[in-house]
Amino acid sequence: MIRDFILTFLWSISPLGEAKVGIPYGILNGLNPYMVFVVALTANILVYPIMMFFLDKINVFLFRWYWYKKMALWVAKRAKKGSATSLKKYGNMGVVLFVMLPVPGTGVYAGSIATYLFKLERKAAFFANTIGITISSVIVWSLAYFGSQAM
Repeated sequence: MIRDFILTFLWSISPLGEAKVGIPYGILNGLNPYMVFVVALTANILVYPIMMFFLDKINVFLFRWYWYKKMALWVAKRAKKGSATSLKKYGNMGVVLFVMLPVPGTGVYAGSIATYLFKLERKAAFFANTIGITISSVIVWSLAYFGSQAM
C-alpha cells in the first residue's frame, strides 16, 4: 500500500504523467481515492517551485552545452507555440486555462516553462498553475473514480 502511494506521488510529480497518470494509477490499485487525490495534487503542485529553481539556476548552467541548449530551445519553442495565444490574451487566466486541460502537453511543467519564457509574475503564476492543476485533477479524479465504480 505504501509502495502504491509512493508510486502515485512519483507519477504525479513526473513530467511523463503528472496527476493525469498518478490519480488513475492510485485509484486502479485500490488506494483510498480521497488520499490519492491529495497525494497526487500535492505532488503536482510541488512541480512549480522545483521547475522555477531548475530554470533559474540549473538551466542557466547547462545552457553552455550545445546538446542541452538545442533540446531546451526545442522545448521552449513548443511551450511558446502551445501557450502563446492564451497567455497573451488572458495573462494568468490563460495559464489556468492552459494547465487545466487534462491532455498530454499541458500541465504544470508546460505552465512553468511558459511562466519563465513570458516572464510572468511568479507568485500570481504559482496560484494560476495551482488552480489549473486542481481543476485538471478534479476532472481526472472524477473520471477515474466513477469509471472504476462502473467496472
